[in-house]
Amino acid sequence: MSKSASCDVCFRHCEISEGTVGFCGVRTCDNGVIKPLNYGCITSLSLDPIEKKPLSRFHPGTNILSTGSYGCNLRCPFCQNSEISWSKQAYEFKERAEYLSPEELANIAEECRDRGNIGIAFTYNEPLIGLEYVMDTAKLIHDRGMLNVLVTNGTADVSVVKRLDGLIDAMNIDLKGFTDEYYRDVLKGDLQCTCDFIREAVKICHVELTTLIVPGYNDTEEEMRNIAGFIESLTDKDGNPIGKEIPLHISRFFPRFNLTEIAATDVAKVYRLADVAREKLAYVYTGNC
Repeated sequence: MSKSASCDVCFRHCEISEGTVGFCGVRTCDNGVIKPLNYGCITSLSLDPIEKKPLSRFHPGTNILSTGSYGCNLRCPFCQNSEISWSKQAYEFKERAEYLSPEELANIAEECRDRGNIGIAFTYNEPLIGLEYVMDTAKLIHDRGMLNVLVTNGTADVSVVKRLDGLIDAMNIDLKGFTDEYYRDVLKGDLQCTCDFIREAVKICHVELTTLIVPGYNDTEEEMRNIAGFIESLTDKDGNPIGKEIPLHISRFFPRFNLTEIAATDVAKVYRLADVAREKLAYVYTGNC
């Protein structure tokens, strides 16, 4: 009888048969154990301003070494990194990506210190489908006195947050909208999963959130008020209210990938929704405008 195992990284809890992969195209079953095929498979490496993550209130003015692999556990039709996320080409990186061990990546990060680098940002594709690599590298980065940033879609089980506690210093988490239909039907995700992840993440590290405004999908003032209200309700590990101080980045959509039939978001719309969010939140930023 062939072996199988259940993956515990996201809400799907894929039951993965030996030698096959889950929905993300990366996590596989190897002798009854779930492992990421993309461990150490680096497709992108760049020294970026921290503000590009985007993080506006975490060590502003510094740089961070950004790295990514391939694969994703969502199916956003407008993905700006489709070549390494979930397009057909993305999974071809299994053969083409450059392998960097956690030690090698940590060494590169340290070598960039004289260029203003403060650590590693795990980004570009969804880093948490390669959770083991993130954790192994993050430990080494901390050993070198540097910092770890995670840029994630937040589609991960709350148990993952507990595993990241003490390893990740800051996150930017996508809160892509605030309706079950948008998450389920368009993104192939789960709003409740993302909200639960955010609730726990703010208890372990600095968190900033990003909402991409897609015309006709998540661009109403009512939805933005619901997003801002959820953020405002967040508390720290001791139950103290902190939501009003959590930064929200509201970004303008441009036609991409499989969603090219609608126009870019009107700039005035982005600015108006930012004003709506400011009714409840202290730090609201606009992007791509």
